[in-house]
Amino acid sequence: MKRKVMIIGAGKGGSAVLRMLKQSNIFDVKIMVDCNEKAPGLVLAKQFGIRTETDLRVIGQTEVHVIFDMTGRRDLYQALLQERGEDAVIVPSAVAKLIVQMQEESEQRDLIFNSAHDGMIVVDRTGCITLFNKSAEQITGYNGNEVIGKYIAEVITGSQLPRVLHTGAIEVHRELELENGTKLITTRIPIISEDGEITGAFAVFKDITEVVSLAEEVTNLKEIQMLLEAIIHSSEEAISVVDEKGRGIMINPAYTRLTGLEREDVIGKPANADIAEGESMHMKVLQTCRPVRGIQMKVGPKKRDVIVNVAPVIVDGTLKGSVGVIRDVSEIHKLTGELQLARQIIRTLEAKYSFADIIGSSEGISLAIEQAKLGANTPATVLLRGESGTGKELFAHAIHNGSNRKYNKFIRVNCASLSESLLESELFGYEEGAFSGAKRGGKRGLFEEANNGSIFLDEIGELSASTQAKLLRVLQEKEIVRVGGTMPISVNVRVIAATNVNLERAILAGKFREDLYYRVNKIPIYIPPLRQRKEDIPAIAERLIQKINQDYGRNVEGLTESALRRLQRYDWPGNVRELENILGRAVIFMKYNEMYIDISHVPSLLHEKEAETVKQAAEALVETASLEKLVTEFEGRIITEYLDKLGGNKTKTAKALGISLRNLYYKLEKYEHAKNSKQ
Repeated sequence: MKRKVMIIGAGKGGSAVLRMLKQSNIFDVKIMVDCNEKAPGLVLAKQFGIRTETDLRVIGQTEVHVIFDMTGRRDLYQALLQERGEDAVIVPSAVAKLIVQMQEESEQRDLIFNSAHDGMIVVDRTGCITLFNKSAEQITGYNGNEVIGKYIAEVITGSQLPRVLHTGAIEVHRELELENGTKLITTRIPIISEDGEITGAFAVFKDITEVVSLAEEVTNLKEIQMLLEAIIHSSEEAISVVDEKGRGIMINPAYTRLTGLEREDVIGKPANADIAEGESMHMKVLQTCRPVRGIQMKVGPKKRDVIVNVAPVIVDGTLKGSVGVIRDVSEIHKLTGELQLARQIIRTLEAKYSFADIIGSSEGISLAIEQAKLGANTPATVLLRGESGTGKELFAHAIHNGSNRKYNKFIRVNCASLSESLLESELFGYEEGAFSGAKRGGKRGLFEEANNGSIFLDEIGELSASTQAKLLRVLQEKEIVRVGGTMPISVNVRVIAATNVNLERAILAGKFREDLYYRVNKIPIYIPPLRQRKEDIPAIAERLIQKINQDYGRNVEGLTESALRRLQRYDWPGNVRELENILGRAVIFMKYNEMYIDISHVPSLLHEKEAETVKQAAEALVETASLEKLVTEFEGRIITEYLDKLGGNKTKTAKALGISLRNLYYKLEKYEHAKNSKQ
């Protein structure tokens, strides 16, 4: 017995459902309802001799088994479920339209599903799986019956079908890796209704590693040629197929992109037609009936470097041809050469840092940076002064890279690390036979190596008197004389010197030449110690943590407020170098799940001697003063220290202490009064 059907909604969707059901032997359309008497579906129904109505009240008065709601109105669908849900099957418009579309595209669907090596998954508009073919089961490892109805992302992690549902865009030849390690090439297409509504999406995919194995296992090359061609055309790797006589019968677009050869250059031509250098692996496989892998050769008119894998195609024990997969390695060779060249350049251009690498915005460091930038734009000698660990070498790098000599060599010399005789030979070079063990032909010195570039003389205050005299000659005459030689050699070198000793005091002690001092001190730059720019500690610590993360393979994000306050209370006698040491030690001993350096990771930075002094001072104050006087004394000392550090600037001092300027004056006056009354 045929099932009686009512169709509500006589638009395009309703008309399509009517046509589909009229071809069915299962359903009998009894009535079509639409408020618009001119709706195309009502006209079509009258042609078929089917009852039509424009009054929706007939819905509850007509006995049918199935109701197709093609209006798309959610309120009507809910009303139908309540009123007719018990005596009739209610089919919503989305389902009906999908059924119609699938009916109209049945031939195409059958062709896709009959392709043995193509996996296919179809989802509805909510992303739930509605179709899952056998090849999809084999590739993914999931049972189709178990995944039907599940949300696609729960089954295929990383599936982009929900994105296609959202955007409506076709995605062709996209790579996807499954949880089991299988790599796929997939094409995703939205399912769109006649009204332009996205009703679902489907994906066709294949294992991109199976082309060669397919060629090894096929039983009838001619029968699967169309399927094989569809597969290899979706691959991003170049593929070529030859017959048993070694004549080309198939290539894919990736092959043309790699070799530069078109179909007419290969199809029907000998297997060696694409080879620029090397032996045809297709012919070798046809001769031996054994696969070959990892063979290097050059192909095409551009002689691209490639790696070739070729496998035989055997049908019923008879050799029918071979399939080759070609991978381009010319780019790898090119990049390798560029990397080696870059390494050579890096070896000669050893100035690694620029002014952007100097961290800090405090008044002292900002002044030093501005002076260094001015010095970079002149050929004059620069003297970097500051305590050990303040970053003098960093400034030297930046000055070189900021000058017009940045494309020439930057030579670094630690004057305190070499003996007097060795330092002279290294700086100025030597002639053959100058001393026992001298190289044949002599040796160029570092000043000659740095010609047209820069030389950084660290710890210049440690130079001997003899070396100072020779350096003075370089600075005055722009020439050097090799050890054991007599002929002057002209050099054009920018000298950047650095010292952490008091050169003026060294001059008075007779340890440093006064005339050399005036030569190297043309652009003196004082780099302040870290204790004088504690406001820069957060930014410096952040950069150091980034460097430590790279060195130690960690992912520490920063410092807690309490840890930062501890760092800022310390005076840092070792400057930035000591700060890096403390942070590096903290990161090493942190647990891998800890993301921030806390106060527990930072050791106590107050030396025991200093702590004892503070304790003794506090005890002495307690013995002689009231609580109010103690507070006044303590506040006054802190304010005085900050005033000294900030050059007596009361506005900056108030800002640094977080109090108003008026309050600062009040506390200073109170402190002075306490001091005077104590005296």
